[in-house]
This record gives sequence, structure tokens and C-alpha cells, in this order.
Amino acid sequence: MLIVGAGIAGLAAANELASSGLNVTVLEARDRVGGRIFTLHSGDIEVPLELGAEFVHGRPPDLLNLLHDAEAPLQSVEGTDACFTHGVLSRCPKDDAAFDLLEQLADCLHSEGDMSFADFLERRQPSAEDAERARSFVEGFNAADARRIGIAALARQQQAEDEIDGDEATRSIHGYDLLPLHLARRAERAGARLRLSSPVISVQWNSGSVAISTGDGKTFTASKAILTLPLGVLRSRSVAIHPEPSRILAAADRMEPGSVRRLVMVFRAPFWKERMPPKMEQVRFLFARGTAATAYWAHQPGDAPVLVAWAGGPKADAAGDARQFLSQALRSLERIFSLPAQSLDGELRNWYMHDWQSDPWTLGAYSYAPVGALDCSAEMAKPVDNTLFFAGEHTDTTGHWGTVHGALRSGLRAARQILNAP
Repeated sequence: MLIVGAGIAGLAAANELASSGLNVTVLEARDRVGGRIFTLHSGDIEVPLELGAEFVHGRPPDLLNLLHDAEAPLQSVEGTDACFTHGVLSRCPKDDAAFDLLEQLADCLHSEGDMSFADFLERRQPSAEDAERARSFVEGFNAADARRIGIAALARQQQAEDEIDGDEATRSIHGYDLLPLHLARRAERAGARLRLSSPVISVQWNSGSVAISTGDGKTFTASKAILTLPLGVLRSRSVAIHPEPSRILAAADRMEPGSVRRLVMVFRAPFWKERMPPKMEQVRFLFARGTAATAYWAHQPGDAPVLVAWAGGPKADAAGDARQFLSQALRSLERIFSLPAQSLDGELRNWYMHDWQSDPWTLGAYSYAPVGALDCSAEMAKPVDNTLFFAGEHTDTTGHWGTVHGALRSGLRAARQILNAP
């Protein structure tokens, strides 16, 4: 059995199959496991820095069980949400008409069918401010373009989140990388072989036979393979698959890899704590209108002088390169906290950002379903001639696109398809 990719989907499948007695080899392009879980343990600060996935959304039982086994304690992300609107920093309103719009998605879908979120806003005609807040949230949270993402996918996602208390957020105190490292150890103890720095360049297959070639000139063969290539890589055809699984690639072409800019800034001191409005000393998320990033958040728990700036969707595309986004974020923070211009340059100790869009092994952030593409994940989850199987968050059929638990479920699903096959 061959598995392409040692992200969470590939590692989950490897552990499941090796534990069932199958001969498993995992081929991973990077020199590490984890995929879009990318934790940096830097020498200049005590806390782990997440350059990829960071939060556990809600209470997905399979993911929580694995984190418990990995001895990765979680900390609730608590506090008030702050909003920077019209030049004023204050507590976000509890009764937010912008979020009330999201509760109308299912009814609109039922009565009028799928449409883009931008078209949905046009038909509902909320106030300009509510529309902008709703658009900013959808684009930031889903890394999506509101002109493309479908309300069918958003309604399904909302339903899926409600089923697991998705409004709750936690994070791994000692780093999210404990999860893939734990899964990799479990898979290897069960007999799986992990080959890092082995980028796959081609997959040749026919019914019951697969030959996979890597960049170092090696070829691996098996009767079946699970491909956990991210959506952007599938769409780019940078890994040649012969013959082409046309049904899978057609579905991949109808979905979209999102865009994200995620900047981690390490300062000399947590300057924002003393500049928060009264009774807002502990802020969970800071949502900012009219700035380069749609959201900011501090490292929790503790007083680590770390701030994350986040932009998703069109804002991420317009943010420029890493240094441009850094400059924009610093100037925005000076505006938000009424600091002198350029004053944060001297307070910044270090900064980190991984460009997931240009990373050849991802070519984008997590996926989303445009109008009319709700069926694509289920289509990609179907095996091809009982020989090729596909996994990854873009193939999750439970509405949890873009999440670690969605990737985990997809890997377990692909493994069980193999174990249950004739």
C-alpha cells in the first residue's frame, strides 16, 4: 500500500492500514511530517509558533481523542472579541446583525437555490456596514472570495459546526505538531515506512497496480494508493497521473484553493495589553475594518509578546509579498492602538510567515466550494477502479472543509474504503 503525503490525512490512513496488518509506505515531499500543520519552536521565544493550522474548532471527538493520546493538552481560547470600526477600538456587539445574516443561508438555499455569498447579500440588502462585516467574516474564515463561495457550502459548514459546538476554540499549549508526530510514531510502530524528502513526480496505474516515481529517481509499486495531494496541487497537474482520473480532476477543478496571509510577529513586550479599553484586558480576537488584516489575535495562554495577523480571500491576494504585509500590519496596529507612526518597528523582535500559495507542495490554503460545487468533495471521495483513493480536507464529505478534523476524517475514510474493499 502506498500513501502520498504525510499530512494528517496521510498519517491517519497509514496508521489505520498498518495497524490492520497491511504493508504501508508513505511518501512525503517535505523533510517533516504534518503538511499544513507547521509549528516552529524558535530559540528566541519559549512558546511554539504556528505558521499553519492553530485552532481546534469545536469538539470533534476523533481529533480530541488523538490529541489526548499524543499528550497534547489544550487551552481554551477565551476573552472578549474586539472590533476596530470607524477608527474606534471597542468590544464587538453581542447582537450582531452581520452574523444574523448567516442564519438565513439555509432558508435562502431552500427557496432560491445555490448562489454566491455576494449575490446572497445583494438579495438580502442589509446595511452597507452589516454587509461588509458579513463579507469580511466569510472571506477571512473561509479564505474564500465572496463572489465565488456558494451558500450551499456555507450552510452545510454551519450545520456541521453546530453539531460539534464549532464556536468553541482551543489550541495545543505545546504545539500542534505533537499531533502529526504522534500519528507518525504510531504508524511506524505498526510497521509503516515513512520516506521524507521524497517528492512524487508521477503516478502510473492500471486496475490493481500502481507505480509511483519520486524526484530522487526511485519507483515504488503497490496494488493500491491513497493520494492526499492538496487541492491546489491536484488542480495544477504538477504530479502527473497516468491515465488521468478524469472524474476526480474534473471535481477538483470545480473547487477552489483559498488564499491566506498568516503573519506571526514577536515583539519585545505585549504592548497591546496596556492599551486595550477598560474591561478588555483579555481579548480573544480583534476584528479590524479598513486594515490590511481582517483579524488579529494574541498567543494564549500566558503573556507571550506574540501577535498573529490574518488575511483571507481577496485581502490575502492583495496583501503583496511577506515584507509588504508585515509593513501594512505594523502600520495598522499603530492606528488601532493610537501609537506614533513607525514606533512598532523598534518593538518588533522577529517575524515569521510561510507562503502557502507559492509552496509547491500546497499551492494554496484550505479549500472551499464555489456555487454548484457542493458535490465535488463526495465525488473525489469515491475510489477509482478500486485502485486510487483520494483524501485530504478537500475530500471531506461532512462539511468540515479546511479543518484538521476534516483531513483526519478523510484519511480514516480512505483507509476504511481499502479495508472494506472486495
